[in-house]
Amino acid sequence: MSNGIRELKFSTSGEQGSDGAGVKLTRLIGTQNLEMLDPFLLLDSFESDNPNEYIGGFPNHPHRGFETVTYMINGKIRHKDNMGNEGVIEPNGVQWMTAGKGVIHSEMPEQKDGLLRGLQLWVNLPKDKKMIDPDYQEFEESQISSEATTKGQNIKVIAGTTNLGTEGVVENRYVYPTYIDVTLAQDHKFVQNLEETHNAFIYVIEGSLNTGSKKSKLVERQLGILTKGSQVLIEAGGKGSRFILVAGKPLNEPVVRGGPFVMNTKEELFQAFYDFNNNTF
Repeated sequence: MSNGIRELKFSTSGEQGSDGAGVKLTRLIGTQNLEMLDPFLLLDSFESDNPNEYIGGFPNHPHRGFETVTYMINGKIRHKDNMGNEGVIEPNGVQWMTAGKGVIHSEMPEQKDGLLRGLQLWVNLPKDKKMIDPDYQEFEESQISSEATTKGQNIKVIAGTTNLGTEGVVENRYVYPTYIDVTLAQDHKFVQNLEETHNAFIYVIEGSLNTGSKKSKLVERQLGILTKGSQVLIEAGGKGSRFILVAGKPLNEPVVRGGPFVMNTKEELFQAFYDFNNNTF
């Protein structure tokens, strides 16, 4: 680390897999190589233009003890839950769902053809908030804060605050997250201040970029974990770049996970399965 600038610590292209009713995806966080990055428990990138690979979607399944963040890049997904909530997440829209004490929901493609592409991030909740009431923050593209400082730079601020003071639409006082979608033209630079103690990563949606004072390269569909520091410095590659920068306060608490439940103790995890299986979720 030089002068507080965060450098690239680790990079990965993830592991190929599937979830739900056979939806093909790449798991970037939540693998053997990268089990978690406190407070981030999982990051999946799902992408396909073959309806046979995504049409089954993610039928009803439960969550407890954390938050799910779904960010759509292409295509649409309809979500429904057991409390009567329903909506559609459209391109460049986001849903930040606090599962809390328990949600049973489905996420199904709202299309029969075309490209479906998006990201789902799991964010842990602190132990004293794991059993709070479920909540949703959902925003379409037009509602998300944006910032265009130059012709070659466009920033969408989902959570956190940019160096110029643009605030994200999502409110979160659990891990104080930063979630920023940045598009840079060739050779343009992006600088973002972060809390030194927060863990942070970059995921490259399109193109390539160089990060830190060492100008470490990341390419399309790669995830990069950053060292600690006060500032993120990124320069777009030869064909430009689109990426997300995500950061959050580590909870430094025990994590006991089983499928769709993330708790602090085995007893709490067993209770989650018991509640779900006995319809007391």
